[in-house]
Amino acid sequence: MGYLRYVAVGDSQTEGLNDGDETTGYRGWADRLAGTLAAHEPEFAYANLAVRGRLAGRIRAEQLAPALALAPDLVTVMAGMNDLVRPGYDADTVAADLEAMLAAFTASGATTVTFTFPDIARIAPLAGRLRPRVLDLNDRIRAMARRHGAVLVDTFPYPVTTDPRLWSADRIHATPLGHARIAAAVAHTLGVPGADASWSDPLPPLAPVPPWRRAGTELVWAAVFLGPWLARRLRGRSSGDGRAAKRPRLEPVRTAGA
Repeated sequence: MGYLRYVAVGDSQTEGLNDGDETTGYRGWADRLAGTLAAHEPEFAYANLAVRGRLAGRIRAEQLAPALALAPDLVTVMAGMNDLVRPGYDADTVAADLEAMLAAFTASGATTVTFTFPDIARIAPLAGRLRPRVLDLNDRIRAMARRHGAVLVDTFPYPVTTDPRLWSADRIHATPLGHARIAAAVAHTLGVPGADASWSDPLPPLAPVPPWRRAGTELVWAAVFLGPWLARRLRGRSSGDGRAAKRPRLEPVRTAGA
């Protein structure tokens, strides 16, 4: 493919949360993609500047310049969901931050990959009121990708992207299977040898769940995950406070087990 210097920017999804843990470390879709690319290029190197909890504006402020300084030939930009779920969400501001990053990376000559987001109402029904925001932001991302010649991984149209087996119990972070699917989607979109469209294939059907059990699951999710998340927001705290990028420099990638 010719990619030798890959830099990933973003938030917790790109950092790789829930594909591993705090003890063993997090892998995530970007690490998995890097392993796939490294298998084709012996001199391949990879940096991951993503930090959990980051809003689009802070990703732009903190990660754009360091990423450009690494002179990548491939960049992935996944950002905006942390903004979208907040009460004070400003679509114009978030879109401007995303577009500024796409414009800068594509202008540098790097192949720049960005993403739409899946249907949040199907992942977390209690967050269904946010669906119009997702639809609007996805439309904006598609338009800015066209304007700047960025590569778009359009996840929204595929039902498998909302399958509960791809999402952790918090409904925010992908499972290892979900991260693997994201990595495969990027590889397929980039035309990496051996990649195909199977990332979008549906999983085997799940057994039907009675309505009372679905309702109970939603209540547990609200108590265990939504409540603490809201509490952190009210205190002005973020899961990424005090954290730095896990892989700030371009380094070789071990391909064993990738």
